[in-house]
Amino acid sequence: MSAWVCPECRRRFTRPRQSHECEPAMSLEEYFSSGPERERPIFEAVMAHMAGVGPVHVEAVSVGIFLKRSRTFAELRPKQRWVALSFSLRHRVHHPLIARKVEPYHGRYFHVVNLRDPRDLDDQILGWLTESYLDSPD
Repeated sequence: MSAWVCPECRRRFTRPRQSHECEPAMSLEEYFSSGPERERPIFEAVMAHMAGVGPVHVEAVSVGIFLKRSRTFAELRPKQRWVALSFSLRHRVHHPLIARKVEPYHGRYFHVVNLRDPRDLDDQILGWLTESYLDSPD
């Protein structure tokens, strides 16, 4: 991943001086030490799938976990009763676990899937996650 590293927070971004909330990423151990127990198994299931797809840069910050290639291609954000997995595609998709209205934005569609358990990651969702990754340039 070619990237610019913010000199303040040491996080990686696609564009030099990219606007962001400047807070340092934390280790996964720090991140998981304070969150709900359901988060880690879902994260591990996502990462097990991604291991067969390609390298992923993981950034854990207070609001969730960002999965990056050259840009963020997916996010895992903890909610009260689930983990919200978001990703963007060039087309709209439908699935019973897609939780929010899918709206177009600059030629992409942002999807949010609510995961209560790693078993919610079916082949269709994992396929879209792969597609989002592959659609993110190196």
